[in-house]
Amino acid sequence: MIAHALTIAGSDSGGGAGIQADLKTFSALGAYGMSVLTALTAQNTRGVTDVQPVPPEFVAAQMDAVFSDIRVDAVKFGMLANAGIVHAVAEGIERHRPAYVVLDTVMVAKGGHRLLAADAVAAIRDRLMPLASIITPNLPEAAALLDCDVAEDEEEMHRQGLALIEAGAQAVLMKGGHLDAVDSPDWLITPEGEARIVHPRVATRNTHGTGCTLSAALAALRPKHADWVTTVVAARAYLQSALEAADRLDVGHGIGPVHHFHQWW
Repeated sequence: MIAHALTIAGSDSGGGAGIQADLKTFSALGAYGMSVLTALTAQNTRGVTDVQPVPPEFVAAQMDAVFSDIRVDAVKFGMLANAGIVHAVAEGIERHRPAYVVLDTVMVAKGGHRLLAADAVAAIRDRLMPLASIITPNLPEAAALLDCDVAEDEEEMHRQGLALIEAGAQAVLMKGGHLDAVDSPDWLITPEGEARIVHPRVATRNTHGTGCTLSAALAALRPKHADWVTTVVAARAYLQSALEAADRLDVGHGIGPVHHFHQWW
């Protein structure tokens, strides 16, 4: 059976992140991709110049249109822009109850532009996080959800992952890309156990869309795997290869995208 994966996220006009990266990832990993747009962004590899959120009621209408006709095996959330959209998608998840929900807590673009209104952080933590099968915060996002300082070492990163479980997350993939370390460690933390997944840090500036790509890979692969551990290992391996091949692309003059189709091109 071909997995059906739905991305609920913002559009990246430069094609490296957001809805565009998610659909590329779904396709590369053999899943049929569907989309619900939450925001339009004017951006390229150098940064974001404008954001236009989609009205929450239209976000809900898109969700209902997809779920009413097409089997949805997994959902991933990316950029949700504001609290109204967060509540709309939470209500949609409660209505339709997909088997797997991946929450990528997108808050800031690679270039530093804020993609989430301040009042939406609490809405994500209190309203949406408990509905997600897994959340995938980087270190600044985890700190924002917990209202604490950003972890500066792996031990504190691990503690914050445990704190997110205590705060209501069903499972947490803490991403350690912001750590100052030779390797890039991630921690998968669930009520059933923990796993440390580590990969060598790739020497490339072309890292645009890494978070979107990883969370989309989790959504594409989870219906095919027995648990989150094997899913995370497979998704992280795909991202690692996409990073290693990123310099084969020549996209823009800033932070370029990873190579989603490195296996095919």
